[in-house]
Amino acid sequence: MYARLTTASIGWWLASLLPACLVLLPVLSLVGYALEGSGELWPHLRAYVLPQALSQTLGLLVGVGCLVIVLGTGSAWLVTAYQFPGRRLLSWALLLPLAVPSYIVAYVYLDILHPIGPLQTGLRELLGYSSPREFRLPDIRSLGGCILLLGLVLYPYVYLPARALFLMQAAGVLDAARTLGAGPGRSFFHIALPLVRPAVAVGASLALMEAINDIGAAELLGVRTLTVSVYATWVNRSSLPGAAQIALFMLVLVVSLMVLERWVRRHRQYAASARQSRHLTAHPVRGAGWLLVAAAWLLVGLGFVLPATHLLLSSVERISAMGVDASLLDKTVNTLLFAAIATLIAAVIAFVLAYSLRLARANPAMGLLVRIAGLGYAIPGTVLAIGLLGPLGWFDDWLDNRSQALLGVSAGLALSGTGAALVYAYVARFLAIGAGSLEAGFHKIPLSLDDAARSLGRGELARARLIHWPLSRPALTAAMLLIFVDCMKELPATLLLRPLNVDTLATHLYGEASRGSYESGAIAALLIVLAGVLPIILLSRYGSGAQAQPG
Repeated sequence: MYARLTTASIGWWLASLLPACLVLLPVLSLVGYALEGSGELWPHLRAYVLPQALSQTLGLLVGVGCLVIVLGTGSAWLVTAYQFPGRRLLSWALLLPLAVPSYIVAYVYLDILHPIGPLQTGLRELLGYSSPREFRLPDIRSLGGCILLLGLVLYPYVYLPARALFLMQAAGVLDAARTLGAGPGRSFFHIALPLVRPAVAVGASLALMEAINDIGAAELLGVRTLTVSVYATWVNRSSLPGAAQIALFMLVLVVSLMVLERWVRRHRQYAASARQSRHLTAHPVRGAGWLLVAAAWLLVGLGFVLPATHLLLSSVERISAMGVDASLLDKTVNTLLFAAIATLIAAVIAFVLAYSLRLARANPAMGLLVRIAGLGYAIPGTVLAIGLLGPLGWFDDWLDNRSQALLGVSAGLALSGTGAALVYAYVARFLAIGAGSLEAGFHKIPLSLDDAARSLGRGELARARLIHWPLSRPALTAAMLLIFVDCMKELPATLLLRPLNVDTLATHLYGEASRGSYESGAIAALLIVLAGVLPIILLSRYGSGAQAQPG
């Protein structure tokens, strides 16, 4: 039975229609750009660009997918099913690599593992060699190196949902298996792992979408992915139709990943019911289990401690020797300003979407609008940026013509020449975070409060202001924090849509790393990492609360 739509409800519905259209607009524009290409363009791309880009992208996705599943699921099982000193600290620390964007990890390890970097120089001194010609480690600039570094920072996408489901799964089933003689390995592979398969599928799909969206790490490490090909085709070859065609190909690949993830999760009977479950009884670690504990701490060290420490030392050295670059302050202000504006807009739109869905609960049309508005998170930043160029350029031309006709003054590039285009991309890409968080928060508000306020004559707007806004504030605050940090870290869309002669911390770091001036970008990288730690603290508090709940 659908909820009756009042006149005010229809207004909320129309307010939800606009964000859905704004998210779909870049995709439709992308199709138009792709169709503008000459008949010879696609055969050229298919023959010379796509084979290498597709093979490297698929290789990257397969490698990263396998790595994050193994690392994320294994570490989640370790901190859930076993008891050892430092377990609580490790369960929180395993989230820290999320604070380090993939392009910063690549930036750090390229500096550390450079032939004349600190690691190889120290090894040569220890072994008695005098030059890199006599001894050097394998070059990390390779597909294997990119898989390893992306896996080190993306495994928490699997670790977090897998651990949450391990905490809720039916411990009685595992206890019964143990009483029947099943060892730890058999219990894990035949019982525990199938129960968390949906969570692993969701986490792995998110990690793969982040991997396919990456441009900084892949380009710095010499991996020619589809994302890098889109950027190179547009910027280096000045072929926007060619870039659009590759971007559409990427979009098909992303949609295929989403469909595959849904297909893997189609058997919901694998998930244990939380109502019929209790928390697992943690068993002490014995023997070889300590090697797994050491490996888990090594993940934290390689994914967060080593990069953060290196950036801190490099920043101190840079400041001591040359001070702080004056332009870095402007780039920091640009970063904070763009991220703050996008966060506020996304928060307001997310509230409208979540509240509209609550007003029209069980209405399939409203649910569809909310899902469409949330599709931006699944669209790679490069694809979104390419798709925005057409609509923004058309609007700038229309506004300039109107301005000259009516006022005799040129309006210039009102959107594409300012930060408005970048804010648009940020909002469209990260709106799903706010909408999902607020939707979950609204589910915790009893419908009886709406009914009571309605019986007192309060309309939809008054109920939103007096009830839902105050009660959803914790969920909204958490969502805004996550959106803000994601906007600060976003690189592909920022590279393509930032105004001329305007840099953010992410683009500044990318430029310095591309020139090999690693020490010059250390401060910017450290600021981004420090900002990324904030949502990790929030996630760790959420995880601790979940663990403390009775089973």
